[in-house]
Amino acid sequence: MTKIDRTPTKADFAHVTEWVFDLDNTLYPHHVNLFAQIDKNMTAYVATLLQMERDEARKLQKQYYLDHGTTLQGLMIHHGIDPNDFLEKAHAIDYSSLTAQPELGAAIKALPGRKFIFTNGSVRHAEMAAGALGILEHFDDIFDIVAADFVPKPAQETYDKFTALKRIETGKAAMFEDLPRNLKVPKALGMQTVLLVPNNLEDTVVEWWEKTSGEDDHIDFVTDDLTDFLAKIAD
Repeated sequence: MTKIDRTPTKADFAHVTEWVFDLDNTLYPHHVNLFAQIDKNMTAYVATLLQMERDEARKLQKQYYLDHGTTLQGLMIHHGIDPNDFLEKAHAIDYSSLTAQPELGAAIKALPGRKFIFTNGSVRHAEMAAGALGILEHFDDIFDIVAADFVPKPAQETYDKFTALKRIETGKAAMFEDLPRNLKVPKALGMQTVLLVPNNLEDTVVEWWEKTSGEDDHIDFVTDDLTDFLAKIAD
């Protein structure tokens, strides 16, 4: 039985010494919509690469995302693109919509043990975003899509690479994500799982794959406020 219907307590996470956070729409809230800029850049990349109209390019972009976990993986498989060029262009964005979050920083700092950012984006993107939030210094390391050999979450092999490289004790780990499907493997590995959802979910436009369902037994907790959630389990 999942625990989405009750407030987390310190006891629920007393065993956790490995804290793993996704980046986009997790360390900053969904409504900031920073990813919209990346999404637009990816559509432009596909349109230019394949000489498509924008709508057609966006449709293919989303199909690759669904089929392969990231648009990048689909483009590498089907078109043999240079992944580093794609990442540079996709992450050429304005980070000014992110502001320092000292309360979030304090909550992360207070967590006992090691803290990691585990993202399908790049290290540079993670550093820029976490830096703008004022929380970068509280993380021990970043595991990005390059370290994953460009194989994205939710692939089992990517979690295996991450846990092996960082020597994660999965039975003592918790993972925070905004996509339900990206928490299936962590739960199977023995991690405590937390799903981040948008504030005012009813009024927020999200894709169907971002939504929870009645079959999400791999999700232990759901929250729309990361800072508040961390403060409750650190008390």
